[in-house]
Amino acid sequence: MNGIENYIGFIIAGIILNLTPGADTIYIITRSVAQGRKAGIYSILGIGTGALCHTFFAAFGLSMILMKSTVFFNVIKYAGVTYLVYVGVRMIFDKFPMFENEKYKFESPDLIKIYRQGFLTNLLNPKVAIFFLSLMPQFIKPEYVNGPIPFLILGLTFITTGTIWCLFLAYSAAFMTKILRNNDSIGKIMQKISGGIFIALGLQILLRKNN
Repeated sequence: MNGIENYIGFIIAGIILNLTPGADTIYIITRSVAQGRKAGIYSILGIGTGALCHTFFAAFGLSMILMKSTVFFNVIKYAGVTYLVYVGVRMIFDKFPMFENEKYKFESPDLIKIYRQGFLTNLLNPKVAIFFLSLMPQFIKPEYVNGPIPFLILGLTFITTGTIWCLFLAYSAAFMTKILRNNDSIGKIMQKISGGIFIALGLQILLRKNN
């Protein structure tokens, strides 16, 4: 199948990996809990776009540069850390509620910003690029590893299964916390907690070893 071997095995491996909590999962749940279903969905779209970029990077060999260049790896890593910490600090100190409730409803610019944050959070995580480049070749026939088609098929497959799982998480988290978000006092606390989680995610990436 277009240079792919054990495609079913890849799907199973992808589903298992999607079910394993990671930075993207925590990001989506945090957005959904603090800001509702729409925020969760736009976060998923942003993260999915970032994963699509990583798929193209793996398909056309750009991830190999990231894997072999310590300097480039660290530049991307610190950019991602800085961005996550920046978002977290803003959520903690911003006086305007960043969560959706009966009083405050999201408009298009807000959703676009959430999408952009999800995209950058995924794109600026070098571990994602290395993960794609490490997993996919295991399911591609040796004579096809230099071609983009198998990487693109596997990448789109992984993104599809991941999106389905993330949509379930977003809807569940938003539904369970809707009443809490409609309480201004609790909502503000949730906003600050969410900001702290973003900062913690950034520090987790910073302290994690490169291998």
